[in-house]
Amino acid sequence: MKINPKKYLLDIDCYSKEEILQIINDSKIMMEILNRKVKKIPTLRGKTIVTLFYEPSTRTRISFEQAGKILNADVINIATKESSSNKGESLLNTILTIQSIKADLIIIRHPHAGAPYFLAKNSEIPIINAGDGSHAHPTQSLLDLYTIHNNIGQIENLNIVMVGDILYSRVARSNILGLSILGANITLCGPKTLIPNEFLSKSQLFNNITFEHSLKKAVNNADIVMPLRIQLERQSSGHLPNLEEYSKHWCITNDILKFAKPSVKILHPGPMNEGIEISSEVAHGSKSLIKEQVTNGVAVRMALLYSMLNSESKMSLEE
Repeated sequence: MKINPKKYLLDIDCYSKEEILQIINDSKIMMEILNRKVKKIPTLRGKTIVTLFYEPSTRTRISFEQAGKILNADVINIATKESSSNKGESLLNTILTIQSIKADLIIIRHPHAGAPYFLAKNSEIPIINAGDGSHAHPTQSLLDLYTIHNNIGQIENLNIVMVGDILYSRVARSNILGLSILGANITLCGPKTLIPNEFLSKSQLFNNITFEHSLKKAVNNADIVMPLRIQLERQSSGHLPNLEEYSKHWCITNDILKFAKPSVKILHPGPMNEGIEISSEVAHGSKSLIKEQVTNGVAVRMALLYSMLNSESKMSLEE
C-alpha cells in the first residue's frame, strides 16, 4: 500500500530524510510556544482529533492531548474500556463511527502489530500510529531524533548505542529506521536472545548496524547511549535467566559510562525500570536527557499535528 506521508504516520520510514528534518525544525518553533506564559495559538481551531488507545499510556497520550489543545484543536479521548469495543464492536466499525462524526485525525495505540495499517487502508481520516504491538512507535522516534539533534546539532555519523530488549521494542525498531535514514552509526547490545536474528548477521542490508555483546565495548566512543525498558511482561518466554543477571551485565551505570565519550548523553523512552536497565544516578544525572525527552514530546507532536492538519498554510506563532 502506498502511503501519503502527509496523511498517515504509520512508521518513521513513511517520511523522507528531508521531511524528518522539517519536523525537527518545526519542533524548534513549537518549543518557543511551549516556553511562553500563554501556551495557545489558533492554528488548528475547528479541527477535531480523536485519541484511541487500546493499551495503557501516560506520556504519549497526554503529550498528544496537550499538543492538540495548545494548537486549539478539539481533542476527544476515547477510553476503550468504556466504549462499544468493550461490547464486541470491531476496530473497523469503531473507526467508521469516528469517521461519521467528521473527526479530522485519529491517533491510535493498539496491541496488535499492523492495526494502524489496517485503518489507513479502510479509513479516509488521517492516522497516526502511537504504538502497535512490538512493531513501531514513530512519534517516539521523532522526539528522540529531535532531542539528539537539538543537543548535538546533527545526527549523521553519530555513534548511537541501543541496549537491551531490541526484540520486543517498538521504540527500537522505529529508532533504527529513523537513525539510519539520518545517517547514524548504530550499535545494538544485550543478550543475544533479545536481539532479532537479522541484526546478528553480517548482511549488507544493515551496514550501519553492528552487534556487540560486551557493554563496555559497545559504549566505547558512543555519543548517545539509549537503554531500553526490559518488558517484564514478556520475560516469561525465557529470554533472560533473571533480572539480576541482566542488570549485572547490561545496566547503564556511571562506571560503564567511563568507557564512552565524556560528552555522552543518555536517552530512555520510558517508563524506566531503575536499577535494572539504568541506574538512578545515570537516569537523573547530568548526562541524562530523559526529562527533556518528555517535554520535547509535546513540541514534536505539535509539529506533527500541524504538518498533517495545516500543511497548506504558513506556520504562525501568533496567539
